[in-house]
Amino acid sequence: MLADLACTCERCDAPLDDDHLRLTMESAGGVRHAYECDCGAVTIAVSEPGTI
Repeated sequence: MLADLACTCERCDAPLDDDHLRLTMESAGGVRHAYECDCGAVTIAVSEPGTI
């Protein structure tokens, strides 16, 4: 089930891959990845530590 998850733009639903990754931040609360889409929107993905 988790293998079917994909990171997509919140505005236009375009797929976001490593080419769109702009920032990664890790803290005790988890890992945050900021992706910038070609349409200009920024999508933040959050995961628990050690899951990505």
